[in-house]
Amino acid sequence: MSETKGGQGEAVGPSPTRIKDAQLRFEAARAAIWAGVIGLVLLAIFLAQSLLVIFGAMVFAAMVDGGARLLSRALKVGRIWCVAIVLVATTAFLMWAAYFAGATLSREAAEFPRIIEEQLALLFEWLRAQGFEIRVNDLQGLAGSLTSGVGTVTKAIGGILGGIATLIMIVIIGIYLAIDPNLYERGVAWVIPEVRREAFYDTINYQAFTLRRLLAGRLAGMVIEGIFTWALLAFYGVPMAALLGLLTGLLAFIPNIGALVSGALMVLVGFSGGTEMGLYTVFVYVLVQHFDGYVLVPLIAKKTVDLAPALVLSAQLIFGVLFGILGLALADPLLAMIKVGLERRSARIEAQDATSAALETGAMHVDN
Repeated sequence: MSETKGGQGEAVGPSPTRIKDAQLRFEAARAAIWAGVIGLVLLAIFLAQSLLVIFGAMVFAAMVDGGARLLSRALKVGRIWCVAIVLVATTAFLMWAAYFAGATLSREAAEFPRIIEEQLALLFEWLRAQGFEIRVNDLQGLAGSLTSGVGTVTKAIGGILGGIATLIMIVIIGIYLAIDPNLYERGVAWVIPEVRREAFYDTINYQAFTLRRLLAGRLAGMVIEGIFTWALLAFYGVPMAALLGLLTGLLAFIPNIGALVSGALMVLVGFSGGTEMGLYTVFVYVLVQHFDGYVLVPLIAKKTVDLAPALVLSAQLIFGVLFGILGLALADPLLAMIKVGLERRSARIEAQDATSAALETGAMHVDN
């Protein structure tokens, strides 16, 4: 049907930008969709650091939310009070640990770089005796990398001040999210088409539940590994047992890579006290990691989401290279959330298929 121009009733042909062929229109629409997807990917890469900070705030909020939920079962008070109690208790614990253990740990930390450098020197001498070409500059460069490792990592998220600002931002946003998470869920659901909101709430509820369980298990594992390592090292008289236990507990938040770093430091310090002590630290490391791998991790995975170790390690390497220590620490929770989202989508598709099959079967019975 011809179009008219203005009020004069003159026939106007189709727009020069209109594609007559239906197949060409389909291909053009598909190309536009791909262009939009590529644009969104580029935008996500550009905003990746900010998005990662927001996800870190969600992880922090999940930890606070889990503690508040536990308190609400015992205390008949409002959610805000439960969140406040969790935050005050956490702050008080950190202040207590810094006050009572700060002096000891600071002395041990001051000796830590010297012991590491001495043990690396002995290792390089042994390698040279075996025929490897190791120069003194290599030792100095490696020692320099170790001493500047914290600075290198924090530069990946904007330097030391940037890292502190990032941590503060994560805590502030996380507190707001923990106080009233439903407010932000409704805000996100508002921009989603109404027909997809039920699926959104289903996915987000499962993800939040899984994240709380995952972080609760991770925190429990950190405490158990830290205390276990400290007790075994202190029993044998290994130097800096408290510092090594603390580092082992903290690095346990990062699976795989954290265990390798803490184990290497533990063994280097152990051999500073002789071969027997070094072998004992190797035994402690193997024992702790076997306990973590065969007891803690299966228990956590059974209650949360089972992630393949190779997949977790690959995600950690990629996110660590892209975003530094922040990406390394958040790779595991982010991977778990993606897996839960895909599982829920698959479950909904299966449920829809089952419903459609049941309706078709019922219709066939009616026709018969």
